[in-house]
Amino acid sequence: MEVSGKVKVVSAEIQVSATFRKRELVVTTDEQYPQHIMIEFTQDKSDLLNNVAVGDAVKVSINLGGREWVNPQGETKYFNSIRGWRIEKTQTEAPAAQQMPPMPAAEAFAPATDFKEEEHDDLPF
Repeated sequence: MEVSGKVKVVSAEIQVSATFRKRELVVTTDEQYPQHIMIEFTQDKSDLLNNVAVGDAVKVSINLGGREWVNPQGETKYFNSIRGWRIEKTQTEAPAAQQMPPMPAAEAFAPATDFKEEEHDDLPF
């Protein structure tokens, strides 16, 4: 799956334990009702965010994860996670050097000299 939009937040790296690290990215989607999607990058994937800045247009490849947890009171809870594994910067508009040159103005056409109204009346009304 993929999420596209503009980067709103890039967190600093969080060292959760001696062997686990992560970074979080918030992407605001470009929809009628924009969504702020928090995406987690873990372990070596957290380095992918080193070249991303707030305001960048990006496309992020994600995996969805879910898990079940039973609290001490015996209630079952469910949690979802969104994990990023690839990020690409995208362009919102083409650079000026890559735009097509303007088309030349159309040349004027000479009027038809052999036109007869009765021969060309093929309209159905």
